[in-house]
Amino acid sequence: MRVEFYRADDPETVVAAALWEAGEVRIETDDETVAGQLATAYRRTPVVTDDASYRRLGTRGEVVIQPGDLEWFRAASQVRGATETGLIPRLVPGVTEGGFDPAAGYRTFEASIERLSSNQD
Repeated sequence: MRVEFYRADDPETVVAAALWEAGEVRIETDDETVAGQLATAYRRTPVVTDDASYRRLGTRGEVVIQPGDLEWFRAASQVRGATETGLIPRLVPGVTEGGFDPAAGYRTFEASIERLSSNQD
C-alpha cells in the first residue's frame, strides 16, 4: 500500500510518500524535515483513533491499533501522519487491475496474486 502526502492548497503535488512493504514502512521524500516528521509518525507504537471503521460492530469510543500490520499503517497514516506533518494523506491502491473474473475460476488464489503482482513493473 502507498500513502501520498500533499498540501491542502496543492493536491496535485505529492510532497512525500510512505509505502508498506513486507511489514516495514519506507518513506520517500526530498524534504528532510518532512522525512523526520514521518519517521516520528510511523514509529512502532500503538495508534489511538476514534474512527468507526476500526471498531467492532455495536461499539463506540476510541480504538487502540497495535503496530505491525496494514491496519496499523493505515491508521498511523491517517492519524499521526496528518498531525505530525500538517499534510493530507491520500491512500493509493497498489494493484490497479484485477478483480473478480468468473472465467479465471480455474486459477488458485496464489496464482492470481502472482499474476497480478508480476504485472506491477
